Amino acid sequence: MMQQREIVGEGEAVVACSDKSMKIGASMWDLETGEKLLHIPSCASPPFGILCLRNRFLVASQLNKHGSVGDGAVAVWSFNKPQQPLMCYTVEAIGTLSCTNDGIYLVGGGRSGTAYLWDVTNGKLLKTWMAYNKPLNCMLFSYDNSFLISSSGDGMICVWSMISLLDIEETRSSPPPMHCLSGHTSSITGLLTTPNSYFSVLISSSLDGTCKVWDFISGKHMQTQVYSLAITAIALHQRESLLFCGTEKGTISVEKLDVGRGEGPFIVTEVQPLELKGHNGAITALTASRSCLISASEDCSICVWNISSWEIIRRFSLQKGKVTNLVVVSRSWLHFTSKNRRASNEYTVSQLDKHPQNSIKGTAILHSLCPPYRGNQTSIDSSGLLKQKIVEKQKVDVASVTKLEMRVEASAENCAWATSMAKHVMVINKQLKSHLLDMMQHRLFRPNNTNLRKTSRKKPKT
Repeated sequence: MMQQREIVGEGEAVVACSDKSMKIGASMWDLETGEKLLHIPSCASPPFGILCLRNRFLVASQLNKHGSVGDGAVAVWSFNKPQQPLMCYTVEAIGTLSCTNDGIYLVGGGRSGTAYLWDVTNGKLLKTWMAYNKPLNCMLFSYDNSFLISSSGDGMICVWSMISLLDIEETRSSPPPMHCLSGHTSSITGLLTTPNSYFSVLISSSLDGTCKVWDFISGKHMQTQVYSLAITAIALHQRESLLFCGTEKGTISVEKLDVGRGEGPFIVTEVQPLELKGHNGAITALTASRSCLISASEDCSICVWNISSWEIIRRFSLQKGKVTNLVVVSRSWLHFTSKNRRASNEYTVSQLDKHPQNSIKGTAILHSLCPPYRGNQTSIDSSGLLKQKIVEKQKVDVASVTKLEMRVEASAENCAWATSMAKHVMVINKQLKSHLLDMMQHRLFRPNNTNLRKTSRKKPKT
């Protein structure tokens, strides 16, 4: 019994959904028992359009009935109250979503190529910028949350610094990307970053049948792995260092990776890769839990693979719908209803702003004059509001109050950025320390060839 629990991942569940055209919603299954835990009929999302925030909330981009024109929405479901989603209507249809590991920042990629960055705890839209001139199909934060990586349907990958995106002095401008990584000749189908490595490794896959490896800090292309079929999805098992590549024919290639300081940041074993066969259609989504691989296909099935024997240990069906997204969550979300939990420790998600509060044309939201409200915030004409407040309270210096609040908000944001950067510097210092120790060890134990050369070069007597 203990061995079976290790195989299927005790305390884990998988969420699968399709797009809106299927009209079948999202379902959740327990990986250990196979029990169906939850069904959300209204949840539907395109590929890379669903994620989990702090194991508490399921977030999905919802397209309207037209699919790609007009307003879209971002829907948020609490696992404890899935019948009451929070609907956040956006300026345009959002396709891809991603969030930081702490669940604070949420980014969405629009069909116009515009990117939207929110602070989900207060709903503030921090930044909108033109990330590319074509629709964004995949977005990903680096493991330390310092960088944002985006891709498009033509194979272009852009790397953005979070410091530049959160710069309060440049809120109205479009920041330039750190790097534009070109090399793929077709649509990007997956982006992965690796944690706890000495290199800033990015793995990308494409319909052109290749997986490419990049150092996204320097922008250097490290390696290309060529496959005979188009790659439609990728996943990485961190503990076992395994790369999974799903293909258009329904097969899954398994390769062992070594991410470190050897011959390069990415090493694939020369042995013929293992090939898994269990689907009758193209692989549409892949993800890995702590102890298994989960794959989805156009054949409407979801397979759970034992990563030791590579046998299918469970199979789920999403009725007659093509699966577009897979997300693994922990069953710990069931315990968040405890009455003894303090309110100060609660993680909340607010209504997401539709427009940046500081860049709406002809309007402005003056929080210092308006009572706090967590519902839909309305843009108020600044000149009319000022006239009204001056008549009601002539002694109130509106300009000074507004300026003071802007300083307070800027100070709080700067503090948060400083904390994030301090953590990043600590990681870099740890890596430098390891490098220095290796250099010292190498010098201590190598032969003292320098002294030998000096003694052998004595001048001849004249």
